[in-house]
Amino acid sequence: MSRVGKNPVEVPGGVDVKIDGVTVTAKGKLGQLSMSFTDDVAITQDGNQVSVTPRNETKRARKMWGTARAQIVNLVSGVSQGFTKKLAINGVGYRAQIRGKDLVLALGYSHDVIYPIAEGLTINCPDQTHIEISGADKQKVGQTAAEIRAFRPPEPYKGKGIKYEDEFILRKEGKKK
Repeated sequence: MSRVGKNPVEVPGGVDVKIDGVTVTAKGKLGQLSMSFTDDVAITQDGNQVSVTPRNETKRARKMWGTARAQIVNLVSGVSQGFTKKLAINGVGYRAQIRGKDLVLALGYSHDVIYPIAEGLTINCPDQTHIEISGADKQKVGQTAAEIRAFRPPEPYKGKGIKYEDEFILRKEGKKK
């Protein structure tokens, strides 16, 4: 039985939630997001709380119960507060900058890596070695951060590359003579 799914989702002020069958739409100051769920869960709203219950006692319904509730929380908090991922760049000559609607990365290759900024996301470079990705959709923010990190993942010997700001890179000892 889902412990997460039992708790109702609190909808803060300024956020509008509409439930149309299995589709939930949240509208707030940062935009509008909607998501469709499976028929295994029933989603109800009373006042400023959204509840999720399984329709039957199958294993799939119990799995989707907690998943649906967590995704509704992400919708509501995304349109009200938004999500942010921070990346740090380590390495001599490695840098990032915003040029128009593109993120331009110099990562030690013979060419600059140009990453187009997706619609609904904001990418900011406070300095040349830090990148902040923010937006309302948690999945989009995380996917974009993972794609940017994949251009030059951190290596374990010198720690050069792009890493999440809170990530710890386990360093290896070099070859001894």
